[in-house]
Amino acid sequence: MSQPEIHEIRGGVTAPLGFSANGARCGLKRNGKDLAIIYSDVPAMARGLWTSNKVQAAHIYLDKKHIKSGIAQAIVVNSGNANCCNGRAGIKDASLMAQAAASHLDIYPYTVLVASTGVIGKRLPIKNILDTIPVLIKGMRRNGSRDAARAIMTTDTVPKEAAVRFNINGRTVTIGGIAKGSGMVSPNMATMLSFITTDAAISHNCLKSALDKAVDKSFNRITIDGDMSTNDTVIMLANGLSGNKLINENDNSFNLFCTGLEYVAVSLAKMLVKDGEGATKFIEINVRGARNKIEANKVACRVSNSNLVKTMVHGGDPNWGRLAASAGAASVNMRENLLDIYIGDVRVMRKGVGAEFDVIKLRRLINKKEVKITVDLNMGNGSGTMWTCDLSEEYVRLNAEYET
Repeated sequence: MSQPEIHEIRGGVTAPLGFSANGARCGLKRNGKDLAIIYSDVPAMARGLWTSNKVQAAHIYLDKKHIKSGIAQAIVVNSGNANCCNGRAGIKDASLMAQAAASHLDIYPYTVLVASTGVIGKRLPIKNILDTIPVLIKGMRRNGSRDAARAIMTTDTVPKEAAVRFNINGRTVTIGGIAKGSGMVSPNMATMLSFITTDAAISHNCLKSALDKAVDKSFNRITIDGDMSTNDTVIMLANGLSGNKLINENDNSFNLFCTGLEYVAVSLAKMLVKDGEGATKFIEINVRGARNKIEANKVACRVSNSNLVKTMVHGGDPNWGRLAASAGAASVNMRENLLDIYIGDVRVMRKGVGAEFDVIKLRRLINKKEVKITVDLNMGNGSGTMWTCDLSEEYVRLNAEYET
C-alpha cells in the first residue's frame, strides 16, 4: 500500500468498533441468505450516494428523507427483489422494513436506512421480510460481516469485503466495507450496493467530502456492461467509538482518513469487476495525455464500455484497431497523428500508425487474467482510469435467464 501506516485487515463492516451484522434467509431468492442488517451500537454520522438514473428504487426515496438528519444507526438490505417501479406501495414497503427494524432495535425509524437489489417491477413479499427481521436482529454478531455480504448478493459468485486499520493521534481507527454487484454496472455508480463503516470521529462535512472523493475514484471508475442501475447505493456510517480527536479538513488526519477510505472503496470496486457476470479477465484502461481530466475520463469510459474491446480481450486476440476506434469515438479533442496505444508495455500504435511489435509477447499479455491498456493522446496532462472486464458467452446466458 502507498501509506505504510495503513494496514489491510479482515472483518469487513464489523471490523470497526461498535458494529455488528447478520444475514438471514426470508425466501426472496431460490437459495441462500437474502436479508442483511448492519447495526451500530450508537447513532452514527451518515452519508449516502445513490444512482443518477431517473428511474429509482423505492428505498432511495426513503433513504434520502431519513438521511437528512445526518444520523443513522442501522441499515437493512434485501436481495432478490429491487423494489423498483412499484409506486407508492414500494415506498410503503421500504418504510415498513425500516419501522420493523427500528421497533426491534428500540431506535428511531428515521435512523434506519434500507436498500434493495434484484428483479425490477415485482412487489416485495413484505410479510416474509417483516417476519424474518426479528430473527435477523437476534442473530447479529461482531463478526457477522461475511453473512451480511452473502445476503446482499444476487448474481455475485463471492462475497466482497475489505477493511483497513491505521492510527490517528495515537488512536486506532478502522474502516470496513462490503459490496455487491456483478451486472448492470456502469459509471456514476452501478448495480451495486456498498456499505462502509468506520469507528472514526469525523465531522459530517468531512465525511461527505471523503466519501464523495472515494466514490469518484472507485465505484465511478468501474463498468461491466455499460448499463446503469435503478438501485445504486453507497452508504457510510461513522460512529466515533475509536475515541480519536474529531477529524477536520484542516489537519493531516483528514488526508490519512481519505487514503484509508479510498483504499477500501477501490478494493471493493475492483472485486466487483473481477466478479462481473461471466467475467474471466480484469481490464484496466489508463488514458493519459488528454487536455484535461474530464476528457481523459470520457475516453477511458468509451473504451471500457466497448463490446468490441471487451470481446477482443476475452478471445485473446490483440486487434488493437478496436482500441483506436473506440478512443476516437469519445467526442473529445484528439489528433489521430498523436495517438499512442499500448497493451501492457507493448506499443501497438505510434503516432496514429500501427507499430512494429513482438506478436508472441503481445498475445501472452492479452491472455493474462489482468490486462492493462494505455491510450496516450499526447495533447496535455489530463489522465483517467477505468476498470472493466471481458464479455463472455456466460454473460449472455446469465442475463437471458436472469428472472427465471
